Amino acid sequence: MDCNCTTICNVLERYYLSPFYAIEFFLGFPGNLLVVLAYIFCLQSWQSCHIYLFNLAVSDLIFLCTLPRLSYLYAKQHLQTNSIVCVINRYVLHVNLYSSILFMVWLSMDRFLLIKHPTRNHYLLQKQTAMIVTGLTWLAVNLQVGPMISLLVHDMWSGNQSHCKDFASLKGNIHELGYSLGLTLTGYILPLLALCAFSYHIAHLLQLQDRSLQRRTASYKRPLRVVLSAAAIFMILYTPYHVMRNIAIASWQDGVEFKVCTKMYIKVMYILSRPVAFLHSVINPIFYFFMGDKFRDLLFTKLRKLLRKTEQQRESNITST
Repeated sequence: MDCNCTTICNVLERYYLSPFYAIEFFLGFPGNLLVVLAYIFCLQSWQSCHIYLFNLAVSDLIFLCTLPRLSYLYAKQHLQTNSIVCVINRYVLHVNLYSSILFMVWLSMDRFLLIKHPTRNHYLLQKQTAMIVTGLTWLAVNLQVGPMISLLVHDMWSGNQSHCKDFASLKGNIHELGYSLGLTLTGYILPLLALCAFSYHIAHLLQLQDRSLQRRTASYKRPLRVVLSAAAIFMILYTPYHVMRNIAIASWQDGVEFKVCTKMYIKVMYILSRPVAFLHSVINPIFYFFMGDKFRDLLFTKLRKLLRKTEQQRESNITST
């Protein structure tokens, strides 16, 4: 058997996944932490969009906290001493994967309704409604990812508990391919179609309002650019991951007669797509600045006050000495 064929996955996991996850943590953690702290300490008047953005940032922040351990595990060839932590890490990873795109759908819906109802008289633009939608979102995502706990626990107890496997490598008491396809449909394809639909409706609404809002065209077209960018980012980042995950799982199903090296090359493509999909947690903080003028202004004001306070203290210390 070709040595390169059987060892390339281990090489990629150690020298590609491990550093990539570490880089994502160092790039994404400060931005999301800043957003969460800014919402807690700076924002006094919350609107529906702030609730969605805050939950999106919290989801990304929790997920990013799992990356250092994942990076360490891949650097050490999967060896780990706590199977419970492995289950939690994998679970949090996939909850974030599917909650992020859902919260971006609600943000797109919020932007569309705000253009259509600038006075915020629509019930979906109310804070109470946003909190209910947020709660239902977390419930739905946990129900979607819940069966993965069964797969993780069954696989670890039936095999080597010192190995923390990814989703496509799990074997359990449910049909892995059917579950993965269902998760792809409900967790990715349908939300992506919703993002595209809101983009279309925002564009259509802006065309209808173009004549009467000529002086405000720039400010009103910004939500369209943001929603289109969100849809494009999720399509670019998520599509390779979901396609390769399902192909990887299908290639190891009973009755599929692929050569071992063919299966390994499929797994290689799947490995390459995984950290790319999780780049959304690094990119998401950009949306906080484009979708929340009030948040951006409050954050910059707070930072300027802190800088002035620091300078005053420094001048005071110099004067006293």
